[in-house]
Amino acid sequence: MTIGQHKFEYEVLEGWEQLPEGWSFTEVAGVAVDSSDRVYVFCRGEHPLIVFDREGKFLNAWGEGIFTVPHGIFIDHRDHVFLVDCGDHTIREFDTNGTLLNTIGNVHQSSDTGFAEDVSPVTHAGGPFNRVTNCAVRPDGSMYVSDGYGNARVHKFDPQGTLEFSWGEPGSGPGQFNLPHAIAVDSAGTVYVGDRENSRVQLFSPEGEYRTSWTFLNRPDDIFIDEQDNVYVAELGFKSGVGPSVHYCLMTEPPAGHDPIAAVSVCDPDGNVQARIGGPEEVLPGNFIAPHGLCADSRGDLYVGEVVLASGAIARLAPLPAQAFQKFLRSG
Repeated sequence: MTIGQHKFEYEVLEGWEQLPEGWSFTEVAGVAVDSSDRVYVFCRGEHPLIVFDREGKFLNAWGEGIFTVPHGIFIDHRDHVFLVDCGDHTIREFDTNGTLLNTIGNVHQSSDTGFAEDVSPVTHAGGPFNRVTNCAVRPDGSMYVSDGYGNARVHKFDPQGTLEFSWGEPGSGPGQFNLPHAIAVDSAGTVYVGDRENSRVQLFSPEGEYRTSWTFLNRPDDIFIDEQDNVYVAELGFKSGVGPSVHYCLMTEPPAGHDPIAAVSVCDPDGNVQARIGGPEEVLPGNFIAPHGLCADSRGDLYVGEVVLASGAIARLAPLPAQAFQKFLRSG
């Protein structure tokens, strides 16, 4: 459902995906669309990358045996597919057939940030990468990267994959991060960073200069910006992934005045909300449990993936069913 009076309206389309018999997404870390509106679903199941046409017909699958923890996906203007693996600290670039073109990052080698799972949170910023989360590629081939679960940093790479500069450090002030989880860039070059455990999106110049923050969002998990500069934000909310941890500084309660539900918000570049999808009954179609990745196609239809295992939602909701992927038709 869509809540409130907004510019855009959406209707959930149940049963869109035509998976082969016996297949499952398990959970969906990310989703992206190429120039032909083919939909690429990045999963944490047996088949990591599953491709559909815009009508939901299964086209292809690849990536088996490559990824440790699938996390983010971005498709650039050349239809190159960038897949972010936060488990082995890499970003891999593929063509649409699954041929590996390039790898950024050192496989299974993390940078020094003081982070140690089950021991210590991030204590200082480091270089690329430590549990990298997402990337955004510009038309000139340069790339911005959010880094990540084990870091508090944004990195800028040139088109050849050489690091140009980085910014950020642990904290909650302007330009500081507590789990930079998502990143996107609009047509003016403004960089949007989903600073998840500070429950905000921070906006920066192309050079990393802080501009402003959107603080009305609930733990932003992913950001997608379309060709009209509409900004789509997946909000994890405060029902999933909020358990105690010695190595993550998680928010456990929403800021004052925030609605704790998981949702998707669509905003203009000034932060005005154009649509908000989601409701309190999280298992109902059109609502969300743990939205983690999203994108829109050329018609404005919306695709949202959810991490129903990693967030703890399956255990919390059992025996109720938990969806991993939904499509929404845009009607306004």
